[in-house]
Amino acid sequence: MTVDTQKQYDYIIAGAGCAGLSLLLRIIRNPALRNKRILLIDKDAVKSNDRTWCFWEKEPGFFEDLVYRQWSRLDFFGEGYEAELDISPYHYKMIRGQDFYTYCFSEIKKCPQVDFLYGEIEDIAAKDGRPFIRLTNQTLDAGNALVFTSIYQRPPSHKNDTVLLQHFKGRVIETEQPVFATHKATLMDFRVHQQYGTSFSYVLPFNERTALVEYTLFTPSLLEKEQYDKELNDYITHQLQINTYAIKEEEYGVIPMASFSYPFYKDGVYHIGTAGGQTKASTGYTFRFIQKQSQQIADCLAADRSLLTIPATPSRFRFYDNTLLHILYHNQLPGKKIFSDLFRKNAPTRVLRFLDNESSFSDEWKIISSLPAWPFLKAAFTRH
Repeated sequence: MTVDTQKQYDYIIAGAGCAGLSLLLRIIRNPALRNKRILLIDKDAVKSNDRTWCFWEKEPGFFEDLVYRQWSRLDFFGEGYEAELDISPYHYKMIRGQDFYTYCFSEIKKCPQVDFLYGEIEDIAAKDGRPFIRLTNQTLDAGNALVFTSIYQRPPSHKNDTVLLQHFKGRVIETEQPVFATHKATLMDFRVHQQYGTSFSYVLPFNERTALVEYTLFTPSLLEKEQYDKELNDYITHQLQINTYAIKEEEYGVIPMASFSYPFYKDGVYHIGTAGGQTKASTGYTFRFIQKQSQQIADCLAADRSLLTIPATPSRFRFYDNTLLHILYHNQLPGKKIFSDLFRKNAPTRVLRFLDNESSFSDEWKIISSLPAWPFLKAAFTRH
């Protein structure tokens, strides 16, 4: 599609992933923004079922109709601790990538005020205070439009920055006999070796014969493709005790877990999603943070308020995340033990509030008191 470069837009969204589409859907659903002209830019509109988003919330969310499965009970297998966690009033929800993309693009097609420009975005830079979006075959002057980008760029590094990668491979498997308990999912299963670093699996049952089985690591470097397959094979065979199954789908991904300070606004451009720091550094959870940020942006736009009035994440949560990242990166305490202590010594709802950056000081004191003091004090002192 070739867009008329003389056409003026109110908003330009670079990147049609979770963050860009979540924001765009909220804009076109808001009556106060109904007539705004929007340009969405991405290399294509063909999105595969390349990922699965999992998150927890108490109430029905903005994309509630897309929730494929949800559970209020979760299995946890840790170091000297195993439990079936009752997380009510929370529900642990799962949205499949293909369902999300299909729904969002079908809604966008109903809106004549939204244009889609196909192109590989190479750079977004400001000149004389105006953003310019450079694509492979053209450069677009944003004019007076507000520009939002979810295109990830690693920020400049500082001396004490810590960078881990959350990388994972998953399979949707189908068994011959019913083997999965559909009333609960497995949140974390640390009954896998830890020789690469913090490693665990999780299981999300679709029905008694079908489930997503995922192998996840928090480590500085990636594995070879064959290693992910081997670990998945071992887990399915030895822990789930499933010997015969069909692989229906596969997914693979890498999420940065870093202590970087990501800008929300820089050089005339607003950064959203992972590019704007909406991935929780210590866990990799992203979906709920994207939804909260998207709603805040849409509310500000509708009220004609400056987006810079949106409050930043309280600095104490960045401190907690960065301290934990430092411990995991330097292997000062096994992640297996940290997460086991968290769930053994705290109500699961308190842990979930903490991981959602919605905990109180009382919650946080109880969380901190449940973890080994010296490694965390040492890490905090070293980093800060």
